[in-house]
Amino acid sequence: MDKRAFIKQMTLLGLSAPVFGQLENVLAAAGNRSSEALAKDRDFWAQIRAGYRLKPDYINLESGYYCIQPEETLEHYLQHVREVNYHGSYYMRNYRLQNKAQVAAKLAEMAGCRADELIITRNATESLDMIIGGLNWDAGDEAVYANQDYGSMRHMFKLIEDRYGVVSKVIDVPTHPQSDREIVETYASAITSKTRLLMVSHIVNITGHILPIRKICDMAHERGVEVLVDGAHAFGHFDFSIKDLNCDYYGTSLHKWLSAPLGAGFLYVKKGKAGKIWPLLAEGKFEEDDILRLNHTGTHPAHTDLAIANAIEYQNRIGIGRKEARLRFLQNYWTDKVRGLKHVELFTPKERHRS
Repeated sequence: MDKRAFIKQMTLLGLSAPVFGQLENVLAAAGNRSSEALAKDRDFWAQIRAGYRLKPDYINLESGYYCIQPEETLEHYLQHVREVNYHGSYYMRNYRLQNKAQVAAKLAEMAGCRADELIITRNATESLDMIIGGLNWDAGDEAVYANQDYGSMRHMFKLIEDRYGVVSKVIDVPTHPQSDREIVETYASAITSKTRLLMVSHIVNITGHILPIRKICDMAHERGVEVLVDGAHAFGHFDFSIKDLNCDYYGTSLHKWLSAPLGAGFLYVKKGKAGKIWPLLAEGKFEEDDILRLNHTGTHPAHTDLAIANAIEYQNRIGIGRKEARLRFLQNYWTDKVRGLKHVELFTPKERHRS
């Protein structure tokens, strides 16, 4: 094997084959049992849990900031750090972009979109703010979003108010809606002929409320309004396809429910729409409608990009269906027990499809 082939093999190391066999043994023992049956199996999930190094001082109930990596993904990540450091500039100049494109393609496959509609970013905030701040706004244009949306994006809308004279129409998402129609009509009521963009959270981070994104997108499109979806807490949390949502833009973090290393996310831009977005950082070598023109970052931790593929692989082996069923089981386990208690008010919807 020549030196070039060796380096390429080493820098791609870990993209396919797992280092450890522990997870395979656990999954093999589970056999063909359904996701619903496994969701209640404490022994099965205790073995999955054993794949993580957990601090004994406390029980970490906050996975929404970021989820710690399983030991297997972490070891792959550290291996990537060593390899990138070992090869130095040679890797950055010869293989970085090629490998990043391979990882982006894996993400696109998982997300249910085309590879040329997705770029790797640092987090959901960067992804979403790139759209909010990158559109060609005129004074008097309107944007619709909710009080329950994440603060970083609300701050970005305030910035474009001050900078361009954009008018924000802010709604309140019903906490315990009677129907999807009630939610859709709440957003629809804020749309006028001047509305350019509607932002909506796939999952409201402070309540766990899963919103009817497809219905909101269809409603907005009928009125000529583009839709930006904040998927920070959805991707890797439950099973869905971006194509089925029919949104125009989608941003998420990968260090949350996918358990990728800190500082990883992606931005989806529907094909044909990248040309209308001003890049955050200038990039001169791509065509106007090439989404890669939005992806210039300067030098960044390339090893993080590589480890995203390992995080995808780990989750795929467990199965998003099993993970979703377990998370729903745990959520229902405690909310069902406290929902009727005096002085306890739950903001998480009771309906199973909403949380």
